[in-house]
Amino acid sequence: MLRIGVAGVGHLGRFHAEKYGQIDRCKLIGLYDRDLQRCRELASKLGVTAFEDYQALLDAVDAVDISATTTAHYELAKTALQAGKHVCVEKPITSELWQAEELVELAKEKNLKLQVGHIERFNPVTLQVEQFIQDPLFVESHRISTFQPRGTDVSVVLDLMIHDIDLILDFVRSPVKEIHANGVGILTSSVDIANARIEFASGAIANVTSSRVSLKQERKIRFFQRDAYISLDFVAKRASVTRKSPDLLKILPQLLLGNSQIKAEQLVDSQTFDLSQPPKDALTLELESFVDAVLQDKQPVVDGAAGLRALQIAMQILEQIRRQPQIN
Repeated sequence: MLRIGVAGVGHLGRFHAEKYGQIDRCKLIGLYDRDLQRCRELASKLGVTAFEDYQALLDAVDAVDISATTTAHYELAKTALQAGKHVCVEKPITSELWQAEELVELAKEKNLKLQVGHIERFNPVTLQVEQFIQDPLFVESHRISTFQPRGTDVSVVLDLMIHDIDLILDFVRSPVKEIHANGVGILTSSVDIANARIEFASGAIANVTSSRVSLKQERKIRFFQRDAYISLDFVAKRASVTRKSPDLLKILPQLLLGNSQIKAEQLVDSQTFDLSQPPKDALTLELESFVDAVLQDKQPVVDGAAGLRALQIAMQILEQIRRQPQIN
């Protein structure tokens, strides 16, 4: 039984705490938040302790889930690792590269689990079709939403785009060769809308767009490869896989010769998956994965090194944006 605490019980932390309370392989011990009133209210609801001191929470647990704002990740995670506690930290791992590098090294030195909350890896939509995604040549993602003050302590690249960066790096297993990016701030002093073109050594290309100043919500990613087209819609909770028909070589010549009886749809085989009612939601799967990684002493699905890689690319994108000509 893993004893766990949650640090930061705002919008995300509240869900994390509630989920841990439902996982039978762990015991939620208590909560910590700088907003003590908010912390006490949730702790009372869940029947756990509201800790006024972070160190006191660490003394009472085996692991801690850090769901505070991004700028607080480093200090909270470092303190926990130094205290010998396993850490699950929300994405992005930290707001600065040197901080992430230090945490990864510290976790390795202490032989502790460090998991980063890139939740789309655990999305039932992703899990349904991941077996079909092999050597993608082109990836296109759109992650746009209406403006929400939450998350604006960092740019849209670290707030939203990093989800897709992590997924792309996981499926396109090749070093990044070059990045081109642009972006602007609209409602905040940071970048609110951004686009990046990521070129890989393998020749694969990813075109990634994120915005937090749109009039609608859209979270889609598409993978194109030689034998298939895979589309994931995280809002609609649907995925589709379109592959070349086994009879393609027989059908295509007839189509090219003008056989009107042959339909274009016969050139492909398509499958659609509806994940609107999965057995378990992505957050439950993510937190269960962390608990199992600790209890079974195995590497987290999204470990600190993966979180660091995603942050490295995100920072390169932001650097490209900083270098773009300024509009007066």
